[in-house]
Amino acid sequence: NDSTFRTRDQLLVTGSLRGERIHVMVAHWPSRRGGEKASAHLRMLAAETGRRVIDSIFTAEPTARIVYMGDLNDDPVNKSLTKGLLANGSRKNLKPGELYNTMYGFYKDGIGTLAYRDAWNLFDQLIISQAFLNGDQGFQFNRSRIFNKPFIRQQDGNFEGYPWRTFVGGRYVGGYSDHFPVYLVLYREIK
Repeated sequence: NDSTFRTRDQLLVTGSLRGERIHVMVAHWPSRRGGEKASAHLRMLAAETGRRVIDSIFTAEPTARIVYMGDLNDDPVNKSLTKGLLANGSRKNLKPGELYNTMYGFYKDGIGTLAYRDAWNLFDQLIISQAFLNGDQGFQFNRSRIFNKPFIRQQDGNFEGYPWRTFVGGRYVGGYSDHFPVYLVLYREIK
């Protein structure tokens, strides 16, 4: 545990979603500047920080509905996600306390939210607690999605199909972002 580690804050919001208590954590983990391997320890520290908060929520509320989300600058298979945050991509093999990474299937299918040097990465994660999967009353996980409609994609040139950036090399080009947005679809049985 590195007590000198400083990074961006991780925001925790606890509130009511149509009368149901929910915890949403939003994070933007350290970048890969300097290289993925050279900076991996920083993302692991950010993951462990998030995990400590999640564990404290579970201590007070063992069946908590938690969503952990953000640009984590790592893919679903990186150790920061699987070992630091304890986020698993298989619903069937979740151990007690583990989280479910809803974006894992997209990654395994070669689908990403940002492209770099002609390769797709999936840094934009939507990770949920098991309470969203247990079939009990309350909100349940239906699916996650990557919003990549044509109007937010680059339409021509070398980067056709990539997210349409707002700035390129400090020059404003009018796009939306260098990442595609992601979202969760939840459902709840109405009685």
